[in-house]
Amino acid sequence: MANLLDQFATAVDRHPDRIAIVDGKGREISFKQLQKRAQGFAAKWHDKGIRPGDRVLLAMPVNADLYASLAALWSLGATVVLPEPAMGLAGLRHAARVTRPKAFCASGVYAPLKFLVPELWALRLLLPRGARVDQPVKTVRDNDTALISFTSGTTGLPKAIPRSHGFLMAQHDAIAPLLDSTEAERDLVAFPVFTLINLAAGRTTILPNWKMTRLHKLAPALLSAWITQQKATRLLIPPSLCEKLALCGQTEPLHTVFTGGGPVFPDLVDKLRRKTDLDVICVYGSTEAEPIAHLDARDISVEDQHWMKVGKGLLVGHPVPQIKLRILDDEVQVAGPHVNDGYLDPAHAKDNKIIDGPTTWHRTGDAGALDDQGRLWLWGRLGSDVTSDSGRIFPFTVEVTARHWPGIEQSALVRLNGHPALCIQGDPEYQPTWEKLARDIGVPRVISVQKIPLDRRHRSKVDRRQLMRLLDG
Repeated sequence: MANLLDQFATAVDRHPDRIAIVDGKGREISFKQLQKRAQGFAAKWHDKGIRPGDRVLLAMPVNADLYASLAALWSLGATVVLPEPAMGLAGLRHAARVTRPKAFCASGVYAPLKFLVPELWALRLLLPRGARVDQPVKTVRDNDTALISFTSGTTGLPKAIPRSHGFLMAQHDAIAPLLDSTEAERDLVAFPVFTLINLAAGRTTILPNWKMTRLHKLAPALLSAWITQQKATRLLIPPSLCEKLALCGQTEPLHTVFTGGGPVFPDLVDKLRRKTDLDVICVYGSTEAEPIAHLDARDISVEDQHWMKVGKGLLVGHPVPQIKLRILDDEVQVAGPHVNDGYLDPAHAKDNKIIDGPTTWHRTGDAGALDDQGRLWLWGRLGSDVTSDSGRIFPFTVEVTARHWPGIEQSALVRLNGHPALCIQGDPEYQPTWEKLARDIGVPRVISVQKIPLDRRHRSKVDRRQLMRLLDG
């Protein structure tokens, strides 16, 4: 079975002079240049003692050196540990404690942390500098661990997830058809996994020129300028950036947006499609299983829009062909070659995995249902549902509906004093209208808030824990 290193080498042979990566400063690096850079890093780090099976904690800005470093370490047979970036320094320290790496690979502002953070003191420091010699690539096996990454930590401390080279290739096989194109696309990519897919496919990736940890500070004009300056034809961005894209001016030659990492509400899709008729592809997945399903906005019918408005939930489309999906006790559960079957700490599998003969099912924690066309509708997180006089109410059955009310920017269904309440961020002038509409769908109380907190990773999902702390305060 091929792996991502093999695929990248093939891309270099076929398109050596094609631009592989444009970094956030507009610097271009070809496929051949990226390969040579990776080979130089590998030679240097081999001399520093990195061997097959060694774990290397990696912390770098999102630039070409990051992907050259991944290729270099994999070519040495090492396992790359990627901390949860949204947690900042706490995520780095957590990753070091949990995985006990041999070395710390870093650049920019991250390199000095080697001498400042106690968990890093004993680690060998690897800097992205290389000798100008070729380093023979170690043959990696499918079951060799390529990556250890982390869940987002929205429901507790992030869990470490080992990913083999075979797993990454299975993920490639699930995602690649979605991104396939007969044209020479220039993809502006905010998700690292899609950059890996593009490097394997020989496709150009443009990296963000903004900090992903500060999405709320990105001005639409700056996003628009980067799109037009780099001649991006497609975007792969979270819903929070789609909101900004909808406010942008000129964005040619952009024609397609892939979005995920949070709920993609129908009103947002409508805003994007009204913008020079962009194609919009909504991708649903989780850290443990990416992708699970996808939906081309062109396939959303008038009837689908009606059912979302009246409380059926959020349509996310057909499951991808490579995945098995079932609904058990309202929960979406998945299995397949690109669904991780365990965690670094086996104890974490107790609440998240179900062993059913030869199949390991992953419990997504999302509630939903399949319709008669085999499409998945999401209702929200299990445990976030609220009991009312008429029964259980799940967040998306209310929040998707509320997004169509006047004056609303964001909403969140919560349980307050044992009863359903809808928190709304928007123009408080519409409070009486919201209260009437909420009562009509079985929610007796509306609370107007200045700002509904969002997740740290993509700023696209409601942070319900933080919201409840604000309400309790």
